[in-house]
Amino acid sequence: MKRTLAVIVTAAALVVSACGSKEDLGGGGQDAAPGEVVVGSADFTENKILAEIYAGALRTTGAAVSVRSGIGARELVVKALQDKSLAVVPEYTGNLLNYFDKTNTTTEAEDVYSALKSKTPAGLEVLEKSAAEDKDVLVVTKATAAGGVKSIADLGSGKYALGAAGEWAQRWESKIKELYGVTFTEIKTTDAGGPITVDALKDGTVQVANLYTTSADIKANDFVELEDPKTMYPAQNVVPLLRSDALDAKGKDALDKVSAALTTEKLAELVKQVDVDKQTIANVAANFLKDVKL
Repeated sequence: MKRTLAVIVTAAALVVSACGSKEDLGGGGQDAAPGEVVVGSADFTENKILAEIYAGALRTTGAAVSVRSGIGARELVVKALQDKSLAVVPEYTGNLLNYFDKTNTTTEAEDVYSALKSKTPAGLEVLEKSAAEDKDVLVVTKATAAGGVKSIADLGSGKYALGAAGEWAQRWESKIKELYGVTFTEIKTTDAGGPITVDALKDGTVQVANLYTTSADIKANDFVELEDPKTMYPAQNVVPLLRSDALDAKGKDALDKVSAALTTEKLAELVKQVDVDKQTIANVAANFLKDVKL
């Protein structure tokens, strides 16, 4: 459900929309200066933080690095990598694989990553994936979990209302029934893991909500993530996608070290520091890098 994109091209600009998706990106690109490594960033907090972390890590190798935020939808990102206006961008394994291979059905982390490496077009590559994931997750309140709901399988049939973005039903309603036998009394259209969804769960309008694993709202509200033992939601490990000739061995090694240091919990904390604690992205990224042995 997450990061579904639609691109509308006008004579004046590229306008991006995607059913409330967090992966909506805005803006355009420009040619990189000779020798400059340009790190692309999507237009949401998490991806901006990752781009700044990548940039900081690459600077430790002596590279001249800049960050370009909001460079476009995935179609435009890939094109910008291929035309050399971008060097590297933070990506997510499951969605990137589905972009490169529309027939993909794999969901487990290692299977997704292996398939992604084989499906990435010539001239591009992905480096080591991180343990950190930003993927869909169903959550309930602490009270609902205390009543015995710890897994998607515990939701049963026709017991609870779900709050999720508009495209959730089309993509997942039949899948959750097939895998777990789960149906809902109502699938209420809210937003893509934003405040409308959170408020609906808090006030009892819905009893189950679709959020994302790095959402600061989960910890802030003591929501409980439901286990997904049959991996309905595909793996979405953070991974650098780059132009193969854009970085030297030192640069690639630096990004691999960043990936090794990232966890889902750490990434969620970084997002919280920006969105909740109102720290700057630059400071949050710099502080993270202090603990990475580059």
